[in-house]
Amino acid sequence: MGEQRQALLQQVRTVVVKVGTTVLTGASGRLDRDRIVLLAREVAGLRERGLRVAVVSSGAIGAGMGELGLEHRPDTLPQLQAAAAVGQGQLMRAYDEAFKGHGLRTGQVLLTGDDLNNRLRYLNARYTLFALLDFGVVPIINENDTTSVDEIAFGDNDFLAAQVTNLLQAELLIILTATDGLRRLAPDGGLGERIDVVAEVTDEVLALASGEGTALGRGGMASKLQAARIAARSGEAVIIADGRQAGVLAAVFAAKPVGTLFLPSARRMASRKSWIATVRPKGRVRVDEGARRALVERGRSLLPSGVVEVRGRFQRGDVVELEDGSGRVFGRGLTNYSSEEVAQVRGRKTSEIAATLGAKPYDEVVHRNHMVILEGRSAPGSRRDDP
Repeated sequence: MGEQRQALLQQVRTVVVKVGTTVLTGASGRLDRDRIVLLAREVAGLRERGLRVAVVSSGAIGAGMGELGLEHRPDTLPQLQAAAAVGQGQLMRAYDEAFKGHGLRTGQVLLTGDDLNNRLRYLNARYTLFALLDFGVVPIINENDTTSVDEIAFGDNDFLAAQVTNLLQAELLIILTATDGLRRLAPDGGLGERIDVVAEVTDEVLALASGEGTALGRGGMASKLQAARIAARSGEAVIIADGRQAGVLAAVFAAKPVGTLFLPSARRMASRKSWIATVRPKGRVRVDEGARRALVERGRSLLPSGVVEVRGRFQRGDVVELEDGSGRVFGRGLTNYSSEEVAQVRGRKTSEIAATLGAKPYDEVVHRNHMVILEGRSAPGSRRDDP
């Protein structure tokens, strides 16, 4: 296993380090500046190896809680956003001071789900981050919790970290948390031995997580495994490790058996398809078995005749999930029609679209060039050939 890790790590040029709330805050909920100092030292060590490093940091809400004297995470959205507003400045000040001690500059980047779900804004964020890395700056990335809504409820920036890894085309995502990796279930229902390597994040692997967060953070192991699945499907490796362990990043790059390594998919998606695989879907389209086989086995486009049901509200150009008759998601794609339009033409022939909708801009509900199949195979191609 050590040789496998070593071979994989030798390919890494850019790494995203995600740091959880429990790593950055003490028992009181206040920001632990000593831990940020230690983290900066370790990131500086990666930079000395010639690696480009971006940090996705939680901790703003936890830091704000400490400043406001709150013992428990607020329950209402305005209170969460207020805590984030107070804590964000404290968090960045601590990072800036810690990295300056190693001659490194930091740059704050605040993102929301909308920034990464919109293709143009996604590309703008990518170019900004690339420019920061080219300047030798360490980007400190966080969700814009003072204005976001559903992002706060998702879970401790894990999903954001997976998206940033894809955005930067980084080869490795390291998730630092309060556990030393994924563990098997013991016979008594407790935690058993640590799993060293996971080849694929299957439903069975997801079942090993309880999904519970902490009093300060919302990201349990379940959200970290979902992030690992997203990143691995895009061709990136993921390591979940204990961020409270001294020297953990150096140990990772020494190929020591720390944390759990999630192997990347054997086939990397083209950049655009990788983006489709990582953004939040706006709805779901159920297809019949014949359409599922045509999409998965023959690489066809989804026609209205294969659509059985439409769920959620979406517009043209949104990402939707594709599910089979049992409700299992097997793909994603950019829809050519809104949810209302798809509902009107479902089950109909392509020749009937114009008569039903008054116009026929597209034959396909989802074209194969804008579709990602999540089972069996991934679309071949380089992630760098299509911005």
